[in-house]
Amino acid sequence: MFDVNDITKGVAEGNFLLLAKTISQIENKVEGSDTYLTQLAPKAIPIIGITGPPGAGKSTLIAGLVGEWIAAGKKVAVLSVDPSSPFHKGAILGDRIRMKEWYLHPQVFIRSLASRGHLGGLNSSMIELTTLLQSVGFDQIIVETVGVGQSEVEVASLADTTVVVLVPEAGDEVQMMKSGLMEVADLFVVNKSDRPDAQTFIHHIQQMMMEHGMSEDQVKVVATIASQGVGIADLIQAIDAHQIIKTALGKQNQLMVAKVIQLIVAHKMQQVDIKKLEQDIAVEISKPGFNIFEFSQRFH
Repeated sequence: MFDVNDITKGVAEGNFLLLAKTISQIENKVEGSDTYLTQLAPKAIPIIGITGPPGAGKSTLIAGLVGEWIAAGKKVAVLSVDPSSPFHKGAILGDRIRMKEWYLHPQVFIRSLASRGHLGGLNSSMIELTTLLQSVGFDQIIVETVGVGQSEVEVASLADTTVVVLVPEAGDEVQMMKSGLMEVADLFVVNKSDRPDAQTFIHHIQQMMMEHGMSEDQVKVVATIASQGVGIADLIQAIDAHQIIKTALGKQNQLMVAKVIQLIVAHKMQQVDIKKLEQDIAVEISKPGFNIFEFSQRFH
C-alpha cells in the first residue's frame, strides 16, 4: 500500500497514479488494506451524491459542476459507479465518454467503479474509497450512482448532500419511486428544463413534497439545462446552503452512525463462507422442520 503523503503529493501535482493503484487495492481488499484504512486522517470534505434514473443527464450535470469548481481553483474527485460488465465484471466506463473534457485535467480525478452486483446502486467499498479521497487533498467529492430506482436510498447513508436528478418526462417514474425519493433527496434537480411541461413537473415535485410534510426550505428544487450550463451556479449555491444547514442541525453524527453500521455489517459478512453456507443450507433444508430463523442464529 502506498504512503498517504506520497498520494497527497501526487494529487497536488495532478498525478493520480498512486491514488488509482491504492483504490484498486482497497476495492480488491488486498492484504493490509484494513490496517491501512485505520491510518487515514480524513478532512471534513463534503460528499455529494448524484442519483436518479438513467437518461436524466447526471454525468452532463456533473461535468458542469466540475467546470464551476475548477474555475474556482478547487480539486475535484468523481467516483462514478457503473453497472458491472457481464463479461469482465469491471465498470462499463460510460462516464469517461460523457465527461471526457475533464478526464485528463490535473485538477480532476475521475474513476469508474463497478457496482459488482451491489444492490444499493453503489460499490461495496464506497465508504473506504470516499474516506481515502477526503484524506489526500480534494476539495469536492462527487459520487454518481447507477440509476436503478428505489434501491438507491443507500446513497443517503453515504453522502452529505444527495441530489436527485429528474427530467420533465419522469412523472410516472416519480409516482413509482415516490417514497424512496423522499427518503433520498436533499435537493431535486429538474434537468433539461427547456422541454415542454417542465414547470408543471416542478410543481408536481413541490406538491409531492408538501404531501410528505416538507417545504422547499427543506428540499430545494433547481431547474437546469446541464448541456448548456444553465442553472449550474444555482445548484452549487443550493448545495452549499444545504451543507450549512446540515452542520447547524448536527446531522453529521447521524450520517456517521449510518456509515459505521454499514462497515460493521460488511465486516460480519466477510466472516461468512458463502460456499459453506450454501452447502449447509442444502443439507438442513432437506430435513423436516427446517426453520430459517433458527438456522440464521448460528451466525449471530
